[in-house]
Amino acid sequence: MAATLEECDRHPIPGEQKFCATSSQSMSEFIESIFGPDAPTKAVSTYHIKRSESDDVAVQNYRMMGIRQIPSPKMVSCHTMPYAYTVFYCHYHKSDNRVYRVSLAGENGDGVEAIAVCHMDTSHWGPNHVAFRVLGVEPVDTIRVG
Repeated sequence: MAATLEECDRHPIPGEQKFCATSSQSMSEFIESIFGPDAPTKAVSTYHIKRSESDDVAVQNYRMMGIRQIPSPKMVSCHTMPYAYTVFYCHYHKSDNRVYRVSLAGENGDGVEAIAVCHMDTSHWGPNHVAFRVLGVEPVDTIRVG
């Protein structure tokens, strides 16, 4: 819970707008403040398709079966955060981002439809950002793709 409070109190990085929502209504209001009240929006999320009979689905190897880019000129990400009640960490980056739907197949027959976001410019992020620690990478100005 302390990490959630710290993240919610942290100042946004340059080009970022952020908000910790404690209800679906406040999350919707933040998203509307980014896109505007009449802008068309589409919500996407990761979901697990349970196909196996095994109870142990948490840890297994997955194979990528397919990937497709979701057109998204503007994108707001909202993540659930550990806390005593519902908290969504929502943020919008003005820099170039790409959104993908990735189809995964588990070794026991399970499937996952995952959403992946690539931030193409992380040069303003702190070098100790959790994303860099998890991925074992450093900030870069621009990611060159294919």
